[in-house]
Amino acid sequence: MITIQDFQYASFEEKCEVVTCYSDYLITRESSSCKIYLYYADKFFIEVYYSPTDKKVLAISAFTDTARLAPYVDMISLDDLNR
Repeated sequence: MITIQDFQYASFEEKCEVVTCYSDYLITRESSSCKIYLYYADKFFIEVYYSPTDKKVLAISAFTDTARLAPYVDMISLDDLNR
């Protein structure tokens, strides 16, 4: 598997391959101008910023800092676990 350092220096096409072939989709959130898809690839997270208006990927970034997961926390419900 690719390291986060290798991912950060990879080409756009290589990053896309890692996202589509070697990572797991977790959740999507929306900002005012784009959709942000969160993936997990072995030991790091990947965010893919997509513009529905332009129909293209704006950016792909990787991180390990769990503080960057904060925008997703409010979207997670544990209600179904109590049933």
